[in-house]
Amino acid sequence: MLELRPTCENCNKALPPASTEARICSYECTFCAECVERVLFNVCPNCGGGFTPRPIRPARNWKGNNYLTADPAGVTVKHRPVDPAAHAAFAAPLHGLPPELR
Repeated sequence: MLELRPTCENCNKALPPASTEARICSYECTFCAECVERVLFNVCPNCGGGFTPRPIRPARNWKGNNYLTADPAGVTVKHRPVDPAAHAAFAAPLHGLPPELR
């Protein structure tokens, strides 16, 4: 089950469960769309993978008790601002590679 982390790890922008701005990597590192595009260049600073929009958990119990109230979003903030220069050096060889080839 996805944790649905509450904020961007870089800029600490709020990313509530229904946010269409949340992006995650396969390890669920969570960033806002702006940081993914302008700071990270679609390269996760923690694993080198790419990002995808985070799914939105239904707010209503449509079927089988699979909804936000039964499985609430995480509340633990992971604010780990990225060092732009260090990330640029890390991301340089990965940026041109599609995530599926990294």
